[in-house]
Amino acid sequence: MARIRELNKWANANTCIPIDILRVSLGVFLLLKGVSFIVDKKYLHEILNSVGSFGSEMLLIHYVAMAHMAGGVMIIIGFLTRWSIWVQLPILLGAFAINFIGVFNPSDFVQSLIAFATSVFFIFFGSGKHSADYYLKMEE
Repeated sequence: MARIRELNKWANANTCIPIDILRVSLGVFLLLKGVSFIVDKKYLHEILNSVGSFGSEMLLIHYVAMAHMAGGVMIIIGFLTRWSIWVQLPILLGAFAINFIGVFNPSDFVQSLIAFATSVFFIFFGSGKHSADYYLKMEE
């Protein structure tokens, strides 16, 4: 835990706008993915059918969509960023793994790989200076 605090202090001291733009971009990507799961249920149904029969498909669709949309908004504004990303990690890991279990789709693979790597980066880096977390911390 001390190591994470140390990294967080370093990140706040050395923050820059491109890192914040990357965080906001990750949040927008996750938000749009959540919306696309709701709008295009057929696409997610095809993905899940390529893996095999899955009993609680609707539960999974709702979990993924809501986690992406709520987490995306929280990551965009920088509010509880690390917690939001921890909720996203199982979904992103599943999106990464599903390419090896079912039909390999290169674009989905690259998207999931980039989103997963960026998420892991922000678990260590935190939300940065230009975020709701930093603003609330300074209010104390």
